[in-house]
Amino acid sequence: MSNLDAPPSHLPYRLKKILTNHTRAVSCVRFSNNGKLFASASLDKTLIIYSTETLAQISQLLGHSEGINDLSWSSDSTYICSASDDRTLRIWDARSAECVKTLKGHSGFVFCVSFNPQSNLIASGSFDDKVRVWDVKTGKSVHVIRAHSMPVTSVNFNRDGSLIVSGSHDGSCKIWDTATGALLKTLIDDKVPAVSFTKFSPNGKFILVATLDDTLKLWNYSAGKFLKIYAGHTNSVYCLMPTFSVTGEKYIVSGSEDRCVYLWDLQGKNMVQKLEGHTDTVISVSCHPLENMIVSAGLDNDRTVRVWVQG
Repeated sequence: MSNLDAPPSHLPYRLKKILTNHTRAVSCVRFSNNGKLFASASLDKTLIIYSTETLAQISQLLGHSEGINDLSWSSDSTYICSASDDRTLRIWDARSAECVKTLKGHSGFVFCVSFNPQSNLIASGSFDDKVRVWDVKTGKSVHVIRAHSMPVTSVNFNRDGSLIVSGSHDGSCKIWDTATGALLKTLIDDKVPAVSFTKFSPNGKFILVATLDDTLKLWNYSAGKFLKIYAGHTNSVYCLMPTFSVTGEKYIVSGSEDRCVYLWDLQGKNMVQKLEGHTDTVISVSCHPLENMIVSAGLDNDRTVRVWVQG
């Protein structure tokens, strides 16, 4: 591990545990909103739920017939929704480990999923180029949006659930009205490079956009201007899933195709740490909502979930 331009207050993260529960690439890892659990999704068709306290596996969720690409927790940390290459989404009860609903409608691989903050709606994006908004109670599509001209790589709600941002391999990043499904703004429309990930900032004012040219950009979407560029990692092939760390110092955290996890100072853009140890692309990272803890997921030559803590 190396500390690069670290601010004086930065306590480096260190590896705490390596989890080897999956038999194929780990595609996604996410902490629950209360921080007590985290879940990993894999191309081995399973979801695994772990205890944050003990780092032990609690349950394995079985039911998808193809690999799983993404997962999202409900706000109350009771349910998980998973997106799969079997063209369905499944809603799982995290306590009973049972599938309570299967959402069908996409005609291509379902690549990304997001619960809204109220957890009554789910947004999904697919290789069929569409964004669907689903009613959680009925399992029916509320909106079917012809969103992009190429696969949809990410969907995310803002903090009050009124907006959805989507990104696509077509190089665009768009903002939609949740209530109507109408297009409100096209943030990026230069068609190159492909947009691999989009996410609203915790305060809802900015959007973090990853593109397949080794860069992350922070956008002020109301002004239509980008504020900062974070670089140093490698990202030209896979749809990495960066995130925000807000429990101590404010960081942008991302995996990388060079098998490392990168931390940047949110304000200053400086890279503050590079976490080494994975043996394949680190596709997904998640930061604990209350503690200084990061989990990261590696692809097929790695197949691990790694837990990092500060100090």
